[in-house]
Amino acid sequence: MVAAPRAHLPTPRPARRTDAAHEFDRGLHALYGRIGGGLSPITLALAWQDWAMHLATQPALALGLAAQAQAAGIEWLSSSFGGGEHGPDASTHIVDKQPLRDPRFAAPQWQQWPWAGWVQAHHQAERWWDNATQLEGMNRHHTDVVHAFARQWMDMLSPSNCPVNPELLETTRQQAGSNLLRGAETALDDWRESHGLPRLTPRERSYLPGQDVAITPGAVVFRNRLVELIQYEPDPQVKKVQAEPIFIVPSWIMKYYILDLSPHNSFVRWLVGQGHTVFILSWHNPDESDAAIEFNDYLNWGIFEPLQAIARLVPDQPVHACGYCLGGTLLAIASAALARPQQVQGADRMPALASVTLLAAETDFKEPGELGIFIDESQVHLLEAMMRERGYLTGKQMAGSFQFLHARDLVWSARMRAYLFGERTDPNDLMAWNADTTRMPARMHSQYLHRLYLENQLAEHRYEVEDRPVALSDLRVPMFVVGTEKDHVSPWRSVYKIHNMTSTDVTFALANGGHNAGIVSEPGHARRHYRILTTPAQAPWMAPDAWEQAAVRHEGSWWEAWDAWLKSHSSGTVKPRKIAAESVLEAAPGRYIHECYGD
Repeated sequence: MVAAPRAHLPTPRPARRTDAAHEFDRGLHALYGRIGGGLSPITLALAWQDWAMHLATQPALALGLAAQAQAAGIEWLSSSFGGGEHGPDASTHIVDKQPLRDPRFAAPQWQQWPWAGWVQAHHQAERWWDNATQLEGMNRHHTDVVHAFARQWMDMLSPSNCPVNPELLETTRQQAGSNLLRGAETALDDWRESHGLPRLTPRERSYLPGQDVAITPGAVVFRNRLVELIQYEPDPQVKKVQAEPIFIVPSWIMKYYILDLSPHNSFVRWLVGQGHTVFILSWHNPDESDAAIEFNDYLNWGIFEPLQAIARLVPDQPVHACGYCLGGTLLAIASAALARPQQVQGADRMPALASVTLLAAETDFKEPGELGIFIDESQVHLLEAMMRERGYLTGKQMAGSFQFLHARDLVWSARMRAYLFGERTDPNDLMAWNADTTRMPARMHSQYLHRLYLENQLAEHRYEVEDRPVALSDLRVPMFVVGTEKDHVSPWRSVYKIHNMTSTDVTFALANGGHNAGIVSEPGHARRHYRILTTPAQAPWMAPDAWEQAAVRHEGSWWEAWDAWLKSHSSGTVKPRKIAAESVLEAAPGRYIHECYGD
């Protein structure tokens, strides 16, 4: 007997969602984001669940952690109350050298009984959590999330954050409580400032763009809805300038004047003084009307159109292109598009690139640094819901992520010194710039997160410009790439991966300092050094650690090395280029730099 054929069952389809239902869910997700400070509760729940389940299924490790905690407790009791190094009769009270390395406990009062025992217990707890959050088998992203939150928890519980601590008690005694009054005034002023009210005690210096910073003489020579292109006047002391101009692309999440701060540390002023014709972009600060701007619009309006303007202003000359942070990532994409056989539209009206320089800019996002903690599908979906409400991601939301990652220094220690110790610190030019936040259009930021962070399309040759993929291996012009040793935004080993992705000579410089201070590193700045080494196009791969050992260390600023490198790739010198009067739209720093919105 032949069995009857089985009926074909259609594949179930997901239920169709009405626009109203979709908007309701998006609104709910945006609410979650506002309550949780932009952090996805789903990401956090999955990470802690992953950690708890792996801990539960590794009983030997759990017992080892319990034994470690017990041993630490016995050591602490013996040391603090049994006449040991932290005991009340001890002359010195340091169990190990960690308290001396930790700036939170540098004051000598922390090394006396009973405070030294408290510090010891805190460091023991930190070490325990470091071990407890590194479990075999866990998803790597979940490990990073759990470890980051454990670190934040321990930083919050630090003895240095307790209002009853020996350093604060001594300061309050010496100043008869005036430190607490000053701290209260500062706290009130900060609250007023955060709510858009004037400070009762104005800051000593505000570092206003066009008055204190961003004052290098120049003019806006091109403007579209996204950027202003600024050209700088030649230095009167310079009789000849390099034939090839420099085109600088800063990150769109920052005001450009990080590269034109005070005269003594202005990157562009220094370059002008070395005999370069310098152009730089000043990005528009997006608002609700810019929500639909796409990532490729940033290529067209932010790179290609300004290049066409430079070709009109400095005809028949190639350009040294330089990009900083995300501006470097954008420049890398644009350079790859211009280098491929199928030229982008309007390429015949753009100058050739003489070289490409990337400053603290990632092109491979597989290991994106600390910001990767905030990037996964659930987190991006939450950000998209939040951005959809307003059409942009606010600068405060971006700043909140950095503060979370470095809460020990940027939140807890800073606020303790300001509100309890009464140590009012007026910002320097770099700090003032850092507080001058910008926004990002919703669609562009969503595309950027998906295409680069989540899908790593550029590194895998899948990022499309004008419907065709680009590859950095098409680049043939020499490259100068800078990483910084303490960069938590663009880790230098991630930046170094450019060696894997190109087929050209790469001169890599590793400067000391962080993402900003390592780049803004003017000659004469104390305690600055860098390592540098050129890798020819056909050279075999060298791992980052091997490169670090092989590279030559130099004292001073990498700026001087870059200037020499640019001149070695120049075709000669010409007369200084005055800005043509007919091309001037307005004096630098332009209008986009002043766009500030209350978020």
